[in-house]
Amino acid sequence: MTRFQSCLAHARALLILGLPLIGSNLAQMALHVADTVMLGWYGVEALAAVILGASTFFILFILGAGFPIATTGLVAASIGAGDQTQARRATRMALWLSVLYAAAVMPIMWWSGPILRLLGQDPHLAALAQDYLRIAGLGMAPALIIKTLQSFLSAIERTRVVLIATLVSLAVNVALNWALIFGNWGAPELGLRGAAVATLATQIVGAAFLGLYAAWLPALRPYALFLRLWRPDPEAFVRLWRLGWPVGLTGLAEGGLFNASALMMGWVGTIQLAAHGIAIEITALAFMVHLGLSNAATVRAGHAAGRGDLAGLRDGAIAAMGLSFLFGLVVVVLFLTRPEPLIGLFLDRANPRAGQIVAFGAMLLAVAALFQLFDAAQVMALGLLRGLQDTAGPLWITVVSYWLIGIPASYLLAFPIGLGGVGLWLGLTIGLAVAAVLLVARFRTALRGPLPA
Repeated sequence: MTRFQSCLAHARALLILGLPLIGSNLAQMALHVADTVMLGWYGVEALAAVILGASTFFILFILGAGFPIATTGLVAASIGAGDQTQARRATRMALWLSVLYAAAVMPIMWWSGPILRLLGQDPHLAALAQDYLRIAGLGMAPALIIKTLQSFLSAIERTRVVLIATLVSLAVNVALNWALIFGNWGAPELGLRGAAVATLATQIVGAAFLGLYAAWLPALRPYALFLRLWRPDPEAFVRLWRLGWPVGLTGLAEGGLFNASALMMGWVGTIQLAAHGIAIEITALAFMVHLGLSNAATVRAGHAAGRGDLAGLRDGAIAAMGLSFLFGLVVVVLFLTRPEPLIGLFLDRANPRAGQIVAFGAMLLAVAALFQLFDAAQVMALGLLRGLQDTAGPLWITVVSYWLIGIPASYLLAFPIGLGGVGLWLGLTIGLAVAAVLLVARFRTALRGPLPA
């Protein structure tokens, strides 16, 4: 088989594994889009508040998701080496760490109002965001449990059920939003609080669905995932902790870049913050495709590492990067040619401020077109490195790229230089570009070293 044929074979395998993950990521993102769209119909103030609240929840979730994400590489390498016991041990301790982390961060969400005020947000919006988080924050544990079970099932190539579970959750979320935000079907009109209740209920349903599948499917019973779940496993716990916390902090570094931009956009104005939230949702939808391919690349890289297959690892990486690059080009064209219709999908055109939001959001999508390929490259390199259980090095790369370069660049371009919200997004582009170059270089270096055991 030639090198080209090998890359094509890896591309086909990546798509078979990755398409359900892409669909699942898009459906998961659609959960947040549904909240944004329906609250945008409900009112601009509610939309701005939920952007603050959801951004806070997301940044805490990303930090805790490091343990479930690290599970993917560990389980994939164990499966590649034919060791089901290690796969079970890693997954169990990821469930432990998920629940412990959720309990630890609940006070932050419960008293988020004063924190947001200290960060310069409007006191009324901060109070509304706190109302949202006091309900939605209870969903942190089931959300992380979902992520852990998704990682386990993806690593053993059971990706279709991950997609099905997410689609079921999406249907539940939309129905509950329609009832509880607006007071339809005889339900009380709860507005922003209704969106929070819908989100919490959706996460509980998703965790129960995947848990029952993993426990009762005959093909998965040999893993005995929940047998004596209460028993501690110190060795697996410590190993997952060491791999997982850098992954969480890496996600925090990237998420912090966007969350800081949301906070700074709040200093610019409510219209700009609403447009920023919508543009972020749109770019995140495109990013979900890259993330799905990255998740599949983690699994494939972990399997190759477990087998000791360096050639397969190399050709699979080329295929993953190529697929992500091609999709990135499509997104660039879309953002540059159809920005206004995309932004308009999230708004009631009868709202007197809708035109201002659409105009500003279109400018942000033009900037987003600049960083699409950088964003694709950095997340793909991260996925490949996680398949090799390399998590500490990427952490420092992202901290430097996002916190020491991206966020200061955003602030300087937006305020001292005077570019406003557009300057904030140009700073994001700079941070993502630096991260992409350094992470790809690290993976190329890793190909010259020994594969992890």
